[in-house]
Amino acid sequence: MTGRHDSGPVVAIVGATGAVGTTMIDIIDARASVPWSEIRLIASPRSAGKVLRVRGQDVVVQALAPEVFDGVDVAMFDVPDEVSKEWAPIAASRGAVAVDNSGAFRMDPEVPLVVPEVNAGKVTERPKGIISNPNCTTLSMMAAMGALHREFGLEALVVASYQAASGAGQGGIDRLYAELAAVAGQEVGVRGGDVAATLAAAGLDPAESPFPAPLALNVVPWAGSLKDDGWSSEELKVRNEARKILGIPELKVSATCVRVPVVTTHSLAVHATFSREVSVDAARKVLAEQPTIVLRDDPAAGEWPTPADAVGGDPTWVGRIRQALDFPNTLELFLCGDNLRKGAALNTYEIAEQVAATL
Repeated sequence: MTGRHDSGPVVAIVGATGAVGTTMIDIIDARASVPWSEIRLIASPRSAGKVLRVRGQDVVVQALAPEVFDGVDVAMFDVPDEVSKEWAPIAASRGAVAVDNSGAFRMDPEVPLVVPEVNAGKVTERPKGIISNPNCTTLSMMAAMGALHREFGLEALVVASYQAASGAGQGGIDRLYAELAAVAGQEVGVRGGDVAATLAAAGLDPAESPFPAPLALNVVPWAGSLKDDGWSSEELKVRNEARKILGIPELKVSATCVRVPVVTTHSLAVHATFSREVSVDAARKVLAEQPTIVLRDDPAAGEWPTPADAVGGDPTWVGRIRQALDFPNTLELFLCGDNLRKGAALNTYEIAEQVAATL
């Protein structure tokens, strides 16, 4: 302990009224015990004064300001990149360890990028007083890939993601629901352009959508912003963050990120090549031993992971494990993880608990 708080460390949730912030509160409420002597809720000035219930007590949301971090040991941030970039260093300068869920510091060599199941030891290597939480797409496969890498030595990943609308924030959720309501009961999806026409007739302006194409009754092979050579920012995050988390700077990674009409939970089809011999049975044994993984892999019985299974829960679901037919030492598998819980709030909170244990 730091000695600052004899009864336990103080934690702050910055962005407490947002989707991930409220999920963090739900996680804290569900814990049988927590290490925190005080839980502060912080948000933008427009949300200041709101009262939220945390562990049976009413807590008033405070406006983001330097002084709210005084006496805070761990500050969990779920705010836009530009807000984190400004305020995480301020929190650190006031003595807090900032655990940041944005992309502002993920590739900073002086900021560890942590998944507790994979590289928990990195929480003590924080020269800037900041720890980053990975992108939710990358994170959805890290528990499984970390376990398999430790056993078989990962060399290459080819990934196709199937990303939920909630990855685009509350606006993505609202847009998907609106589109589904517009197409319900309509004979659409049988002619080119009829989904878009139906949405337009319902008053849904494509310019107001967070998606570049209709998502209802559709899949959109794009998530993120345009980068060099046709890659999206989301695809490059999968590559760069996987390398950093797993500690394999030269890991070969190729990703294609696709948005699908699912509200919450990202899924990934993974083609993983290893340096050592690997079998389906050996991989199943490794994965089954992981406390944060649910292995559901019995195609003969129609059992495999789906977003409807994983949503609202903490574990990563893994199944469809196959030996690649034409690639040696290579497995194919399918994974699902709730992008708001494990992909954001839970991992951030678990990092915070790891930090608390080191204070």
